[in-house]
Amino acid sequence: MRMLSQAKRVHLGPWLIPGLYAMTAIAASVILPRIEHYVFPHLKADASIGTSIAIYSSIASGMMALTGIVFSLTFLMVQFSATAYSPRLVMWIARDPVLSHALGVFSATFLYAIAALEWLDRNNSRRVPFISSMVVIVLLLTSVGMFVGLIHRIGRLQINRMLIFTGDQGREVIEKLYGPLGLSSDEIPTGCLHTMVPEQTLFHHGQPRSLESINVKRLVKLAKQHDACIKVVTAIGDTVLEGTPLLHIFNAAAPFAEKELSRVMELGEDRTFEQDPKYAIRLLVDIAIRALSPAINDPTTAVQALDQIGDLLLRLGGRRLEIGAYPDDSGRIRLIIPFPSWDDFLHLGFEEILSYGARSVQVMRRMKALIADLLTVVPPERRPSLKYWQERLQASIARSFEDAEEKLSASGEDRQGLGVTRRSAA
Repeated sequence: MRMLSQAKRVHLGPWLIPGLYAMTAIAASVILPRIEHYVFPHLKADASIGTSIAIYSSIASGMMALTGIVFSLTFLMVQFSATAYSPRLVMWIARDPVLSHALGVFSATFLYAIAALEWLDRNNSRRVPFISSMVVIVLLLTSVGMFVGLIHRIGRLQINRMLIFTGDQGREVIEKLYGPLGLSSDEIPTGCLHTMVPEQTLFHHGQPRSLESINVKRLVKLAKQHDACIKVVTAIGDTVLEGTPLLHIFNAAAPFAEKELSRVMELGEDRTFEQDPKYAIRLLVDIAIRALSPAINDPTTAVQALDQIGDLLLRLGGRRLEIGAYPDDSGRIRLIIPFPSWDDFLHLGFEEILSYGARSVQVMRRMKALIADLLTVVPPERRPSLKYWQERLQASIARSFEDAEEKLSASGEDRQGLGVTRRSAA
């Protein structure tokens, strides 16, 4: 049975929040002055008409100029910073709610200040509305606060802060997804029989999309209700095309209705950190290999990226990664989802950096130290994979450096890249 996949993550448009601020300001500018004029006719501010007009006009005109300057500089800096690291990471900063709220507050301040001018000396009353003047002042102070917050957010675009931000996202998803080491993969029941022919298959129809997340609880509940087993065949983070199978259904007592499966898999334009433990490492690797390109030639940034990658691998090494089998409350496996293995994480974290940084003494030394550190803390069953990468790293050094002194220097273990050598390889 072919079923359409209609589930997509709903992203708020970039102009929705500023639009709400603008509409609120317009509504307030229509309602508040009238309430004040007709309900509190004797309530007025201790300011002259001319002074109030000058203040309101200055706030309105200055706010529009500030908005244009600040956001021009912000997006220029975002675009410029994209040359230093992955543009996919820049999009996370560009979507920061602070940017939308700042634009909204600036717009609301401008609109309300303009509207408040209409009620100054209305009908020759020689009166400055008190509430409106206070609202204008509060909006002005709020705009100053948002401006400070915006400058703080722009400061996050520094490369070291971006690396820490990306690492924090990875640490959060690792903490959420993986429990401490317990059962090995051999002790986890497989549940669904891989050789069986699926009775139903959910296909994707539409434009290419990335699988962002899966509603595990909902899928397990549906599988139990139908006494079935569901096998997801698309990994989180994969790009699905027209006709790509998303999941197979086995042994169902009754067919699944399309609406039952329409909201269990979130599809979007980009990968997210939510259930994708590889995405943070992918972004860190992007930053590292971009820094190692001949156009930038910044191995120190690659070393800093390796610091974050090493921390994520260290945390993954102490976690149970075999989490793809999900049982119901009776213990019967109802759902199987593909998740990356320990080898997958190592391949992602090392392969491209080893290739692009093969001629960098600094990068080779940092990778040597990273692998040596991991070998001392990960469980014994995960050390053979690290030994493999240790041998590949040494083979790359032997192949890339012809000079004996350079080869010896690159073979050292150094957490700073070019800091304190712990030992040299024989």
